[in-house]
Amino acid sequence: MTAGTETKTIMEFLSENPDVDVSNAWERCWNIHSGIVDRIRDRFDVSLHPSCEGEDYFQSPDGQLEGSFNAYTGPETDWLVHSWIGNRKASILDMNATCFLSQDNRVPHLAVIFGTIPSLYFYAEYTPRMDLRTNLDYLQKYYDPANQDFLKFRSDPNWTRFVSHGTYLRALMSPVATSATAELNDDNITTCEKFLGPFIDRWFRWLDEAESLPAAEHEAQREYDFTVRELGYRTDPMNVLPQKVFGQQEFERRLNMRIGVAQMAEKRQRAA
Repeated sequence: MTAGTETKTIMEFLSENPDVDVSNAWERCWNIHSGIVDRIRDRFDVSLHPSCEGEDYFQSPDGQLEGSFNAYTGPETDWLVHSWIGNRKASILDMNATCFLSQDNRVPHLAVIFGTIPSLYFYAEYTPRMDLRTNLDYLQKYYDPANQDFLKFRSDPNWTRFVSHGTYLRALMSPVATSATAELNDDNITTCEKFLGPFIDRWFRWLDEAESLPAAEHEAQREYDFTVRELGYRTDPMNVLPQKVFGQQEFERRLNMRIGVAQMAEKRQRAA
């Protein structure tokens, strides 16, 4: 890859190689994601949110896109997402394992994304729940421990940093967010799998050791969490693809489902 590839858009990548069969990568990355989501479901009492019923497999009317969307919710987990969308015969995949925690503590949320464009895309992040610029103790507690692993991954010559064209998504990223592309092969998927081992273990340790958030701070934290969650989905540059394929009305329905608009409204009502 040349140095300029880190600022290419996803659509530019796809236009160069639009018809690559990425089925094998889908199977392997989906299995990695499934292991993460199963581990979270084993820890927390969650159930499938009704808004996702019937979405275990879907396809656009023209067959250009297919996918699956499952989101779980419970007392300690607001929105646990296990999803993918793309075309396994035509280069594009966007696969997500994302956990937005409830307000019992301030452990960062978890996000792990695999994609194919058709190069391999990998994103791993502890989504902050406070402004890191003004909360040094929080940064040192949750981001310093991941710094060396982040730097080691960044130094791997097989990987090129991927820069999102969405300014909000760049603002959302923590100092240890991994966002990178590499050649689509088993070795590079293995690199991601090895990186995720300690990355996920660390997050579970934080949950084990978490201090309870005082009840008086729950409402403000909830609104912070919901705002970050909603803006992250609404400003995703990848939205252009399903918007084009599904049409505006169906796209809006699916976007609200991804965000979990109904779950947010239900939780606000319970807290009122």
